[in-house]
Amino acid sequence: MSGRLRTALARSPVVQLTRARVVEFLREPEAIFWVFLFPVLLAVALGIAFRAKPPEPLPVGIEAGVFAAERLAALDAPERLAPRIVEREVARRELATGKLALVVLATEPPTYWSDATRPDARIARLEVDAALQRAAGRADAFEAASLEVTQKGSRYVDFLVPGLLGMNLMGTGMWSVGFSLVQQRAGKMLKLFVAAPMRRWHLLVAQMLARLVFLALEVAVLVAFAVTVLDVPLSGSVAALGLVAALGAFAFVGLGLLIASRARTIEGVSGLMNFAMFPGWIFSGVFFSTERFPAALQPAIQVLPLTALNDALRGVMLDGAGLAALAGELGILTAWAAVSFAVALKIFRWQ
Repeated sequence: MSGRLRTALARSPVVQLTRARVVEFLREPEAIFWVFLFPVLLAVALGIAFRAKPPEPLPVGIEAGVFAAERLAALDAPERLAPRIVEREVARRELATGKLALVVLATEPPTYWSDATRPDARIARLEVDAALQRAAGRADAFEAASLEVTQKGSRYVDFLVPGLLGMNLMGTGMWSVGFSLVQQRAGKMLKLFVAAPMRRWHLLVAQMLARLVFLALEVAVLVAFAVTVLDVPLSGSVAALGLVAALGAFAFVGLGLLIASRARTIEGVSGLMNFAMFPGWIFSGVFFSTERFPAALQPAIQVLPLTALNDALRGVMLDGAGLAALAGELGILTAWAAVSFAVALKIFRWQ
């Protein structure tokens, strides 16, 4: 690189603003915590929650009464149940708080008391009914074999990690940019930039570039922990994963710029940020599949940026998909990034 070009780059407003934003970020302990330490702590919590262990037995209550001892003996045999005798009022409270999956009431034949919307309640009902039926003399026609899902890529933790990565990219991308601009506007810093030899796009591009400086480390920390400790697969290429994460970060930085383009207070931008991120938290398949929502909502859900990012991350990590197979998701992220940046550039104000 020639000395003239090096001098021109050093004097570029974009380079100067990017450098200033990076230094400003490094001086914010709270931001460093949320970008780097929080994903690690989250991954550690996942490692504890999803460590290799047999499934916990389901807690089942047996209402005190004349049948209690007999039913306790019948339900104590299956290893998948943890029965105990309880009074009716205690059973009601523990059902309401989730401490019991099901209660067998003191009636003949037995009555199963549970919340049918809870998956553990439905499983407990099947287990309890089978055990009590056998105790009453029913003989099984056959004993079925079982095949457990243990293959990498098929477990819940494998589904969850890309969703958490996408959610983290959304949160840090929007908050880091939005807070920075609003703080500068509230502190009259942006007003001073008006007199500087720079344009609005210099400032906004610098915000996006400063975000990318920390992106690689942020993604690498969570993915490395998930792959090495949780045994989550990384079937696709690292380059494809990096490109998907970078494009997702651009989309959410663009949204952050748009939201912060006119906000004047930290309180105001906080409310707008939470409002903008709420659909992603609920509908974008972070913790469970988007297919759980009605078909009428699917067109809107599929165009959300976090939905596209999560689907693309899962495609690379779990299915080994290439960029061509993810063209739809990448197109959605590109559109969000381009439109958000263009609108933010148009409506941005210095004070």
